Amino acid sequence: MRRRVGGVSQIYRLQEAERQYNKVGNTFAERNMEQMKAQLQVFKSNLVEFSRKYRKDISKDPVLRQRFQIMCSTIGVDPLALLMSKELKTANKGFWAEFLGVGDFYYELGIQIIDVCLSTRGRNGGLVELGELKCQLIKMRSEGSAQEISEDDITRSIKILKPLGNGFEIIQIGDHKMVRSVPRELNKDQTDILTLAQKRGYVTKDLITAELGWENERIKDAIDTLLIDGLCWVDEQANPPEYWVPSFFKGVDD
Repeated sequence: MRRRVGGVSQIYRLQEAERQYNKVGNTFAERNMEQMKAQLQVFKSNLVEFSRKYRKDISKDPVLRQRFQIMCSTIGVDPLALLMSKELKTANKGFWAEFLGVGDFYYELGIQIIDVCLSTRGRNGGLVELGELKCQLIKMRSEGSAQEISEDDITRSIKILKPLGNGFEIIQIGDHKMVRSVPRELNKDQTDILTLAQKRGYVTKDLITAELGWENERIKDAIDTLLIDGLCWVDEQANPPEYWVPSFFKGVDD
C-alpha cells in the first residue's frame, strides 16, 4: 500500500511539473510573439518612412522599385494585392496603398499595356513577346514620362489587369515569355508549333512532321486554329507554304 501511495504521489508530482512547464512555455511563447510583433511594427514604420522619403526615387528607378517590393514581401505586405483588393478603401489597406506609393505608377503602366496590346492585336493575334512589349512601352512613355520601366514592372502591372477578365496573362512558350491579351487558352499542339517557330519565325508542315512526327490532319487542325485566331500568317508564295508567327518577328535570328 505504501508503494502504491508513493506511486500515486509521484504521478501527481509529475503532472503538476508538466503543468508548470507548459505554463512557463506558454508564457515564453507569448513574450516572444509580442517581441516579434513589436519588431514587425518597427519594420513597417521604417518601411513607410522609407517610402515617403524615397518615393520619387522608387518611381524613377526600376531596380530600386523591385527591391522595395521585395522588402514589402518580407513582412507579408503586397502593395499590388492591396490595390486589387475590393477592401482597398478600408483604413488599414488604404493606409498601405497610400504610403507605399505604388498605385499611380502601376495603374498608369497597366493602362499603357492595354493600349499597346489592343493596338497590335490585329498584327499578332493578341500574343506579344514580353521584350517587344517593353520596347513598345518605352517608345510610348518617352513622349511624356522620364520613368524607366523593367520587365518586372510589366509583370506586376499585368497582375493588376488580371481581375478585368480580359485574358491579360504572361505565359511561357519555349524560351520566350509572352503576354496574352485575349481570353483564350492555347492547347498543347498550338504551343508546340509556336515553340518550333521561335528560331526561324515560321514553320512549314514538312518541318512540323520532321520535328514533331505529326500526321497531316493533326497539323492542319492546329495550323487552321492559329490562322483563324490571327496568331500566325501564311505565305502561300513560298514553296512549301510558310506559316509565320508575327509575335516572333523581332526574335528571328539574323
